[in-house]
Amino acid sequence: MPSISLAERSTPATVVILGTGGTIAGTSARPGDNVGYTAAQRSVQDLLAAVPALAAPGAPGIEAEQLAQLDSKDMDHATWLALAQRVQQLLARPEVSGVVITHGTDTLEETAWWLHSVLAAPKPVVLVAAMRPATALAADGPQNLLDAVTVAATPGVAGVLAVLAGQVFGATGLRKAHTYRTQAFTAGDGGPIAVLEEGQLRQFRAWPQGPGRALDRLPARPQDWPWVEIVSSHAGARGDGVRALLAAGVRGLVVASTGNGTVHRELEAALASAQAAGVPVWRATRCADGVLIGAAAGPAAALSPWQARVALMLSLLD
Repeated sequence: MPSISLAERSTPATVVILGTGGTIAGTSARPGDNVGYTAAQRSVQDLLAAVPALAAPGAPGIEAEQLAQLDSKDMDHATWLALAQRVQQLLARPEVSGVVITHGTDTLEETAWWLHSVLAAPKPVVLVAAMRPATALAADGPQNLLDAVTVAATPGVAGVLAVLAGQVFGATGLRKAHTYRTQAFTAGDGGPIAVLEEGQLRQFRAWPQGPGRALDRLPARPQDWPWVEIVSSHAGARGDGVRALLAAGVRGLVVASTGNGTVHRELEAALASAQAAGVPVWRATRCADGVLIGAAAGPAAALSPWQARVALMLSLLD
């Protein structure tokens, strides 16, 4: 695909930006403090004001809405449902070229996988975030937001994407791999789908397309969605937590396994009891990179435990 910049577009597109909070909208009492901040303090309109290029001639038309205002560590199913429904409505508008979602980094990979799973996205749905608050001396949010709008306004782009530090990722394989650096995200063995270079989008492989199969089948109340939890295998693991979850009514379990799907024998026995009781158990790996292969491979072989939880929850609605 040829590179296209905002300035080269003959007809300005319309990009809708949905704000949900996060570090990109965070503030700190001291400009030099990149960790002691409060997330979700600035509105999406404030974020736009920090990017003058989005108001320059040739830039796409911008619409902005504040859908939520939270720290993404507190992301919940109700916000996920509202977000997916609103994005679906916006994608149906012919004049909208794409949607940008400002989000926190902590659960961005989960929200990206959720949207990838429930939406058919023939246009770009771009999640964007920052590792530094808006008040930082060298805030990364403004450039990330400009890059995200560039992607959302580019003809031919499609699918649920994440744009951070000049890289464009798909939901599959997306991981937050660092606690602090601005280049905190990775896509494992596959790497980024594209990169942004001085406003130019350079694509490496095809844009992702999710199944878009579950949104209309979800119960209207998120509290009625199937309860799926994650348990971890580790040295000294016990099965008591699994038994407690079964007693509390859990509907599905994802085990964050060691290595290539291995599970501590004590935990393995409890998980076998869960399966015998009709509770599905999916294995994912707690390793940051790689997929499960061989006998350990299953529905969650290529997913992080957090993404596998979403996938199992949706599968219980099939």
